[in-house]
Amino acid sequence: MFHIKTIVAATALSLVATTASAQSLSLEGGGSASLTGIVPQTYAQFAANEDISLQVVLGQTLTRSALKLAAGRIDMAVVPPPAYRAMTKGVGPYEKNADQAKKLSGNIRALFGFPGGTFHPIVWADSGIESWEDIKDKRVYIGPPAGAASGQIQGLIELASGGLKSSEGYEGIRAPWSAAQQSFQDGQYDMYVASAAIGSQALNELSLQREIRILGVPDDLVGGEAWEGLLTRGALTPAEIPAGTYSGMANADEPLTAVATSMMMAVHKDMSDDQAYALTKAYRANLEAMMESNALMRSIDAADAFGGMNAPLHPGAVRYYQEAGVEIPENLMPQ
Repeated sequence: MFHIKTIVAATALSLVATTASAQSLSLEGGGSASLTGIVPQTYAQFAANEDISLQVVLGQTLTRSALKLAAGRIDMAVVPPPAYRAMTKGVGPYEKNADQAKKLSGNIRALFGFPGGTFHPIVWADSGIESWEDIKDKRVYIGPPAGAASGQIQGLIELASGGLKSSEGYEGIRAPWSAAQQSFQDGQYDMYVASAAIGSQALNELSLQREIRILGVPDDLVGGEAWEGLLTRGALTPAEIPAGTYSGMANADEPLTAVATSMMMAVHKDMSDDQAYALTKAYRANLEAMMESNALMRSIDAADAFGGMNAPLHPGAVRYYQEAGVEIPENLMPQ
């Protein structure tokens, strides 16, 4: 099932450029609590300065958005690197239409990278779950049915728990992001792995019902071979949830090691070089201002333009980076 669509009209957010020459482009993003939704909304305000009006639609399953982008049905999309990799191979969510997916994957070009959501493995503090091993035989929310996040979450759980796997060591439940938090509150899951920006108000509000506990990655695993393998395979980056980030949290006095997803802002290869240049400039030249305007974006590393990216850059983006003196990894150069 598709997520319930949350349509953020650019006019309602004062995102439409006031000049008659403004170009209107469609952009699909993820959940509003995650940077997959926060970045597109904030970015749209600055794209208007380049005479580009971004019509942002949130709450989408990003594996599907990637396919729509590749087919030319939308102009831009937030694309998870694992989804792009799966599309090029015709596997995972694209397995049923493998040949078509592999062919269409050649139409995707990237503009810039940014972190998506940070995974927050949440349990009720009085549930008896105090460590990863305690989720054995429990019900765990592991992301949406067709999303790339499900595989990333399962990899995290397997590493942190010492080998527990969905359907073997615990019952992995998939459902749309939009319904997951309420389902956890209703008692349908013993653990809810949320994908959210660090400091999300939605997660703070969760503890108003009952005290929560967030499980961090055990310190003895961080930096090891298995940890590095998880980050590489899952296109994940290390993250820290600082002590005191959330109220109503049993272990709020300790910083927690977590992982964040990597994302790409992508366009169709047939977009004009000038448009792709302007869109890249609108983000990179205004990133510091965006981070100032929205505290939830401050976990972004402004020095890392390409973190986790695996799709080739659009030539227009290449021109921007070259003019800005940013070194481009060879594997991201268009052929």
